[in-house]
Amino acid sequence: MSTTQDAIAAAEAHGAHNYHPLPVVVATAQGAWMTDVEGRRYLDMLAGYSALNFGHGNRRLIDAAKAQLERVTLTSRAFHHDRFADFCTQLAEFCGMEMVLPMNTGAEAVETAVKTARKWGYRVKGVPDGTAKIVVAAGNFHGRTTTVVSFSTDPEARADHGPYTPGFEIVPYGDLTALGAALSDNTVAVLLEPIQGEAGVLVPPPGYLQGVRRLTRERDVLFIADEIQSGLGRTGRTFACEHEGVVPDVYLLGKALGGGVVPVSAVVSSAAVLGVHRPGEHGSTFGGNPLACAVALEVLAMLRTGEYQQRAAELGDHLHRELGLMVGAGAVREVRGRGLWAGVDVDPVRGTGRAITERLMERGVLVKDTHGSTIRLAPPLVIGKEDLDWGLERLREVLAD
Repeated sequence: MSTTQDAIAAAEAHGAHNYHPLPVVVATAQGAWMTDVEGRRYLDMLAGYSALNFGHGNRRLIDAAKAQLERVTLTSRAFHHDRFADFCTQLAEFCGMEMVLPMNTGAEAVETAVKTARKWGYRVKGVPDGTAKIVVAAGNFHGRTTTVVSFSTDPEARADHGPYTPGFEIVPYGDLTALGAALSDNTVAVLLEPIQGEAGVLVPPPGYLQGVRRLTRERDVLFIADEIQSGLGRTGRTFACEHEGVVPDVYLLGKALGGGVVPVSAVVSSAAVLGVHRPGEHGSTFGGNPLACAVALEVLAMLRTGEYQQRAAELGDHLHRELGLMVGAGAVREVRGRGLWAGVDVDPVRGTGRAITERLMERGVLVKDTHGSTIRLAPPLVIGKEDLDWGLERLREVLAD
């Protein structure tokens, strides 16, 4: 029995089966490449759902983490530490906002935003207690907590987790008429992904985000943009909202904010919104810890140069051109996305999404499937053009088979 088989058997025996990973066991990684326990190399075309925008083992991020590891890693928020103020100040300025509430995971950021919007609704907007409503979009993926799956339309995420949290109304993604009809005096927020990732990298119709911004302003409703996966360079801009010149009331950030080194998330907004929180009402032991702040500060320094956004834009144009040719060849039904992010709907005749990912794995490329015969491509922003082309050629081979 091989090392890979041993490792997978042990994981199956002792790890809860809440994931169905591909049968590859990664041991080391650098840049856009990963190596398994038996020395086989794989091109990473998923980048940890954008958590690894800057690649595996990025030297700047590893050095920042190592330096902080030697000083202090955790104090809890019971005390101040010397990296916190810089992190909050710089992230707020980077987003064009005023305040930051740091957490750890993306789901925690979403939960924090839900609580913040409700508090804002009661304390600022004047919504009667217990009646606040948040409008969300069908096909969303904002995490897997009990509250978040309460407004999911994915049966796998939602089933058998009830009773569900009330206070949410689901409307079709991209439908401004339905969104406008759902807004009421008790609506406190609209929570949306500027591009829906888990749904298959769905880009909304042109003008949709601008329409959301207009409607939310007219009705005194917060526009919360979940940029946890789409933000920080992935789409060729710092934020996906920028493609329509839109600034939301609240940014939700995560994944790439921790550089693939540590989990870091944040809710970033104005003082008028985040100022509703009072001591003791919300928090996290690890939220805003010194190690997380140190890594995130280096992430912000890297993003300020604009080079990663530019790479994502330029390589993304190339990626979508090449994928578009596959549509013309008949193997691919549709390609969606922006920047270095694509959802590829493969003709089901060619196989399920899972089968295609397994065939790609055999050829040294790692991607993720979703919803039938759709696969998602989201390579690290540091990937070289030659490596990207090599991965796309493997996809052509799989589709030809």
